[in-house]
Amino acid sequence: MSSGSRRASQFQQEKEEDVPQWIPGLGNDKPKPRTLGTSFFGYVPDAFCEKTPFLPSEKQAKEAGEEKVDQPEEEVAAPGSEHSDQADSIDTSGQRDMDASSDEGVVTEEVVVPRRVRARDAEPWDAHTPDTVDGSAQNRLLIKGGRVVNDDMMQDADVYIEDGIIKQVGLNLHTPGGTRVVEAKGHLVIPGGIDTHTHMQLPFMGTFAVDDFYTGTRAALAGGTTMIMDFALPQRGESLVEAYHRWRTWADAKVCCDYALHVGVTWWSDKVGEEMQELTEENGINSFKMFMAYKDTWQLGDEDLLKSFKRCKEIGALAQVHAENGDIIKENSRKMLALGITGPEGHEMCRSEEVEAEATNRACVLANQVGCPLYIVHVMSKSAADVVSSKRKQGHIVFGEPIAASLGTNGTHYWHKCWRHAAAHVMGPPLRPDPDTPRYLMDLLANGDLQTTGTDNCTFSASQKALGKDDFTKIPNGVNGVEDRMSVIWEKGVVSGKMDPCRFVAVTSTNAAKVFNIYPKKGRIAVGSDADIVVWNPHATRVISAKTHHQAVDFNIFEGMEVHGIADYVICHGRVVVEEGEVRAVSGMGKFVPTPSHCPHVYGRVQERDRTNAPCKVERAPYDGPVTQLNGQGRVPVQESGIMAANQETFYTRGPTRSGGVNLHDSSFHVSGWQRDDDVRPRTSIRLVSPHSGTSLQGIFW
Repeated sequence: MSSGSRRASQFQQEKEEDVPQWIPGLGNDKPKPRTLGTSFFGYVPDAFCEKTPFLPSEKQAKEAGEEKVDQPEEEVAAPGSEHSDQADSIDTSGQRDMDASSDEGVVTEEVVVPRRVRARDAEPWDAHTPDTVDGSAQNRLLIKGGRVVNDDMMQDADVYIEDGIIKQVGLNLHTPGGTRVVEAKGHLVIPGGIDTHTHMQLPFMGTFAVDDFYTGTRAALAGGTTMIMDFALPQRGESLVEAYHRWRTWADAKVCCDYALHVGVTWWSDKVGEEMQELTEENGINSFKMFMAYKDTWQLGDEDLLKSFKRCKEIGALAQVHAENGDIIKENSRKMLALGITGPEGHEMCRSEEVEAEATNRACVLANQVGCPLYIVHVMSKSAADVVSSKRKQGHIVFGEPIAASLGTNGTHYWHKCWRHAAAHVMGPPLRPDPDTPRYLMDLLANGDLQTTGTDNCTFSASQKALGKDDFTKIPNGVNGVEDRMSVIWEKGVVSGKMDPCRFVAVTSTNAAKVFNIYPKKGRIAVGSDADIVVWNPHATRVISAKTHHQAVDFNIFEGMEVHGIADYVICHGRVVVEEGEVRAVSGMGKFVPTPSHCPHVYGRVQERDRTNAPCKVERAPYDGPVTQLNGQGRVPVQESGIMAANQETFYTRGPTRSGGVNLHDSSFHVSGWQRDDDVRPRTSIRLVSPHSGTSLQGIFW
């Protein structure tokens, strides 16, 4: 018996009691694993296959790269080189890759020598971090002893990760040597958060947001969010495709976590409709945002909204709206400034709840008329939330997105005596002064009337906000939230008893993945899903402060709020990027995530609904009665006086009485000028007969 077989037999004997079954050959070139009896979800077919829907341009680049990999002389270090010496010196005694293909059941050992690949364009990790000390630990990770929470169930289970993909979920997992272990006892293991609404380094109102794609995504990871969805917003008249590529250029080199893009439709023409289709089919965009506010810049009228909604339905995309009545806001702003109200309080006073609710209702009606699914971004008020809830009950396909700001604070800050404090809360739509608004929105989020959560993270420093020190309409709109969203929702939702951990996972991650068609690649802990995972400490507390947060902005709207729930460990792409408060992610390690069109969660019922509700005509006999004749201008001919002529023979509408007299129910007057008694000779006098005596009254005339 060879030494390798003896070591394998000894290993099997030592682990016989603890190892009832073995999952063989983890890796793309190995057999698919058997399902363990203690497995959490079991085996998912093709779990180890590539799940990323590559765009046409990316697919060509990938195929070209694979051709190069097939050439060993270009990839593997030559014998005798420095890398080869390092590979030979690696201790492989702890790395076993078992082969269960033998008929006798003999387990043999295969020593795997890691191949050294040529230097990559960018190394995402610092060379001195613990993850890079051992190459195997960088790609293999075991989260042990935690409670796995998905949107539909909780279960005590371990999670094994390899090459950025979840490979096993269950108890008593068997992992290769060199696997790093993250102890999660007493913690929740949840899918990484997905922030559906951010604006990193957005050019807006003459300046740029201070949190760019590096500082913003780094802060997101610190709070447990492993993917953001940003907006590419073209200026009026600008190409949507050009705006998309500009945002990709800004983001690709900086992002620390994965990201996707929505694209704004800020003007309308046939060219815009064509570019929407191009973005959907070739660039991985399945959602477009229309503005009903920001008049004279991004606002669309009802006619253009209908056209854009119709186009979204044709290409299988989700229509989004910023729901505020821009015309009313512009008029009210002039009124406030004329009254001398120039401070931040004027921002809320010129766009009340009614203004948001009216636009929300109008958007729902317009979208429903063309059968287009609708997504209302940043629901900020009770009234707007009620509209979304009501329309869903009526059968509309509409989704509502409250944000961390509307769930965690209120608009009373606009009346704060400190201008800097008040201006820091200015955003659109504004926070509502009703202090009960956050509780009300959280209730609707918990019971399913609202579905996802974002932040509208668009941060500006105090000096940037000061651009509007004498005119609230010039204060750049935007607040923070990307780092604190998960903790704020846990505190206001779970700790308060409004939702359970499963619902928390749904509103912070899973629902977003479903709505934007990236589920179960994102938003779930299961075999084959991306290894974007948070080890969540539900009992730890922290106090939110601008002095300690990771964002670039100098103010935090949740300042001083104590929250439960901290991301002790954050795993992104299978790598530990946050460990006990220390953020170790660097720029460029994130990837763009295409969002395919025709999402079944959104469009699954549209086709059947259109077929069921299709208009159909009524079959009836043709009308053969008289038809009024119109002149060339489509009007009934009239006299010059404007009054229709009367026909003397048919003047009366009622027939005569039985005795031949005139029916007294008929009028004796006609507006044509001709009267019924025009041909009766008038009498010059009338003789009266006394009704009592019957004698004539001689000489009495009038």
